[in-house]
Amino acid sequence: MDITVAYQRAIQKYHHKYLALYHALRDGILNGSLAGGTRLPSSRDLAVMYGISRGSVAEAYDMLLAEGYVESTVGRGTFVIEQAAMLSDPFPIGQQNQNPPVAKQKAPALSAWGQRIMQLEKERELLSSPAFAADRDDTQQSLISFQAGEVVLEGSSQLAWKSAMAAAGKDLQKPSSDSATVSVNGDEWLREAICHHVGRTRGIAAHPDQVVLCSGSMEVITLLCQLLIDEQDHIILENPCYSGIHRAVTASGGQIQAAELDQQGIIPQDWDSRLLFVTPGRQFPTGAVLPLARRQQILQWAVSRSAWIIEDDYDSEFRWAGRPIEPLKALDRADCVIYVGSFSKSMFSSLRLGFAILPAALAQALTAAKRLYDPLPPARLEQRALARFMMRGDYARHLRRMTRIYRSRYDVFQREMQQLSELFYWQQSDCGLHAYAIWKHEHAPYHHLLRTAHDYGVTWRDAADYQLAPGPPAACFNFAHLTEQQIIEGAKRLRQAWDSIKHQYHAV
Repeated sequence: MDITVAYQRAIQKYHHKYLALYHALRDGILNGSLAGGTRLPSSRDLAVMYGISRGSVAEAYDMLLAEGYVESTVGRGTFVIEQAAMLSDPFPIGQQNQNPPVAKQKAPALSAWGQRIMQLEKERELLSSPAFAADRDDTQQSLISFQAGEVVLEGSSQLAWKSAMAAAGKDLQKPSSDSATVSVNGDEWLREAICHHVGRTRGIAAHPDQVVLCSGSMEVITLLCQLLIDEQDHIILENPCYSGIHRAVTASGGQIQAAELDQQGIIPQDWDSRLLFVTPGRQFPTGAVLPLARRQQILQWAVSRSAWIIEDDYDSEFRWAGRPIEPLKALDRADCVIYVGSFSKSMFSSLRLGFAILPAALAQALTAAKRLYDPLPPARLEQRALARFMMRGDYARHLRRMTRIYRSRYDVFQREMQQLSELFYWQQSDCGLHAYAIWKHEHAPYHHLLRTAHDYGVTWRDAADYQLAPGPPAACFNFAHLTEQQIIEGAKRLRQAWDSIKHQYHAV
């Protein structure tokens, strides 16, 4: 049987063929185009239809089966379950509502939380639509973007991941497996693997019951904000900081108090607050590493204020030199630190898995909140596959391999960007996947360069997006997703863009 799903659209977003096919089939089931009871083609027929391997089709089918969208019977085939099709269409085909349309009523008022969400969404849309973007003709040359890009698995890591996915699919189909009892916290194997990993690489002693898995670190942070923030609470955020944290705190009704930074990171104070967000391993976005003495001061502050600290360890897996200082969580003796991590940067971008390591009482509260959103854990297949990937040592090998690759790209980036030393003060760093630079001159030439560089086919992230209050112009350059040749070409275009406008700024 032939079927048509939005595979080509999905492959542009997810890149991995099995993920694209899974999402295309899943969307077809949920929007009703693949009705309940529909028999799906055999893996051989579907592979021929879309020009992919039978293995990719089998992986997509395994994911649909594990998540309850289809059922499979030996000798009969794979069928869309009736319940999945009904979710998307309250009126089955042939029984559509025949009542004439009625006049629309005024939409009911949103809650205070809802109104804040909509205001934040408007602000996000404005930031994502720079005025100069409409003036550029993208057909002139390919754009080299130093903004965050797609991270994908390659080479031996990709082969090991496919093997782990296949084995995970078999695990979850075994009637006697532990998949029959599913924890809202996430896959037990993966939580154990995370405890082992952070114990070995971060010095954090944790039990699997303290680990809660979510769909990315932002889901963790958003749920924690809802659990820990009351209306008008004063919440301490680093300035600058990741904009997602700012939005989550604001949506929850918190009043943000910006904490000052210097070259060593956040400057400890006796803040009047019960909650601090901090990135001590590598401050986002500046890259500053918080020294041990300041980490101890922050922990002492938390004890004196009976406060929580949310430690976001977002990309310290990749280190070029030196040894990292212990995370706050490893130094914590009062059980006041919540450690948040993610696999989206260390594995691949479309793997939306984040986790928190929490004190036992708070782990129960986060589990209860998560149960409200996700009664069953999402991405069960990927969770079990990642557990196997880590327990077999493939994750450690993957990190070593990617560290070598990213270090080489960072060296090229540093070398090429030295040509622009008259424009930026570069924040030195021995780890991470982006570089932070402070503009040396006035605002006007910086913003002129932003627009002109886009015309030359190169972009970067304006660090103003992360500032809680107006500050000096600064830039974030992500390099890990680019090849060495792209980095060289991007630096060349940036130099050309500056050369084309610098005569207008005689004082520079």
